[in-house]
Amino acid sequence: MSAPASVHGSHTASVLRQFYALTKPRVVQLIVFCALIGMVLAVPGVPGLAEVQQALLACIGIWLVAGAAAAFNCLVEKGIDAKMKRTAWRPTARGELSDRQALVFSVALCALGSSILWFAVNPLTMWLTFATFVGYAVIYTVVLKPLTPQNIVIGGASGAMPPVLGWAAMTGEVSPEALILFLIIFLWTPPHFWALALYRVEDYRKAGLPMLPVTHGNEFTRLQVLLYTLILFAACLMPFIYGMSGWLYLVVALGVSIGFTGYAFALWRNYSDALARKTFRFSLIHLSVLFAALLVDHYLR
Repeated sequence: MSAPASVHGSHTASVLRQFYALTKPRVVQLIVFCALIGMVLAVPGVPGLAEVQQALLACIGIWLVAGAAAAFNCLVEKGIDAKMKRTAWRPTARGELSDRQALVFSVALCALGSSILWFAVNPLTMWLTFATFVGYAVIYTVVLKPLTPQNIVIGGASGAMPPVLGWAAMTGEVSPEALILFLIIFLWTPPHFWALALYRVEDYRKAGLPMLPVTHGNEFTRLQVLLYTLILFAACLMPFIYGMSGWLYLVVALGVSIGFTGYAFALWRNYSDALARKTFRFSLIHLSVLFAALLVDHYLR
């Protein structure tokens, strides 16, 4: 009797891992991290116990809704995912989970997360988070991504929302500081994804997606990456200029922005897949270090 029980337990664990994979854990972790930064920056000084509890509940709610959006994305794009090496492993692309399972899972996560945000945080955060879900899962995934090479630019608004959600969770409002954080991520998104698309261009072409390197070519995309990093450079200085951060943040922002711009310039002048990969990886470091600096600076001021 132990053998069938062991097999059943192994199968259950495998199914749970498949559902967990649908939530795109690494992406969701970055989303929650950025939302947490917004929460921390919204609270002057060291947060009290009540504020810590509210932030924890907000993180859980945002994680659930973000995971729901990721699962819905996997469902809608299962045919595209199956054609791309980067995404062919996803359970929906491999047929390990049915459409019904993925849809029910997405709806359940969204409903649970929205309920937590509504009852335990505040209605504004719930509505903003739900709007982000619709923006990513429906407007970006269903409408923009298969129709326009500007999908990343327009759809980037959804990806830039986490700090706004975090700020709203703690204050019940959206302030200029939250919008500055939104702007930084919004401008960071195109060069981040286009660097990836440059060395994955054949995957996108095979999948039939009109990503910028497919529709406008390698050279034009490299120029856009450089131009966006220059605009992003200026945006990264705004927290200091507006007075929401101090000198520590400024020094770090200058360092990582110079690094990102340097990679973009090198990519523009002399392309290689290896350099595009390094640029993509550095973009992740850029955003993580930038927001970590905001956090440290907040408590040192």
